[in-house]
Amino acid sequence: MKPADIFAALTVVIIWGVNFVVIKIGLKGLPPLFFTSLRFVFAALPAVFFVARPAVPWRLLAGYAMFQFVVQFSLLFCGIKLGFPPGLASLVIQLQAFFTIGLAVLMLGERPGLPQIAGALIAFSGIALVAAFLGAEGPGIGFAMVIAAGFSWGLGNIFTKKMGRADALGVVTWGSLLAAPPILAVSVAIEGTDAIVASLHHLDWTSVAAIAFNAYPTTIIGFGVWSHLMRKYPTATIAPFTLLVPVAGMISAALALGESLQWWKLAAGALILAGLALNQFGGRLMRLASGTTR
Repeated sequence: MKPADIFAALTVVIIWGVNFVVIKIGLKGLPPLFFTSLRFVFAALPAVFFVARPAVPWRLLAGYAMFQFVVQFSLLFCGIKLGFPPGLASLVIQLQAFFTIGLAVLMLGERPGLPQIAGALIAFSGIALVAAFLGAEGPGIGFAMVIAAGFSWGLGNIFTKKMGRADALGVVTWGSLLAAPPILAVSVAIEGTDAIVASLHHLDWTSVAAIAFNAYPTTIIGFGVWSHLMRKYPTATIAPFTLLVPVAGMISAALALGESLQWWKLAAGALILAGLALNQFGGRLMRLASGTTR
């Protein structure tokens, strides 16, 4: 990867990591599904009036909106609302990297190299370590929701790859427009109009800031850059970058929310970083080693 693209990927994952704390703060005053719908309303508006619809079939754009936005974030926001710690959520959802690689093999015919497979196994051991200690940390239903959100993210990444070189900003903007109505409809059906009206009546600056952070840096910038990188590079190269999200997520959760950083969380983070490093640099080291032996 070019250094500029590595820097862009790292910027995105830091924004996404910090956003888990922002979600927790926003959920104090907003129902989770209504919060999710507002995220995409403001991500789409007013940008949709200035950004052309990407030149891709509606079915691909709708699939992207459904799995990358509607399902993923509805499950994630609900899981955190149910009490699953945001720092841990930032780690568990990174199962999406492995879901993405596996789905790319099944659906796109991609073949990850040995360094990508080995890196994924090392990083997965870090997530397994977290799972082993989860009993005292969070509710099982929240854990299941976050895992399901990761699988939905993986499916969304496949739709991103299928859209080829479509304009990234257009994909995110129009995907947000398609995502907002179904989430809002489900919010009305499940959370009820009384809860929605009450949250709007008591809306304060923290809720407004949480919505804005989710809509613009996290969605428009984050997923815009991410979509560009997913189309530019092999899935197995880009997807593991999100394994850095929990590093930012757990640190920011510890600083802002007082979420504890036990030894096993630090060990899990170290394993994830080691897996990512092997994924990114293992192939290059193998080529260098092969060259020196000739």
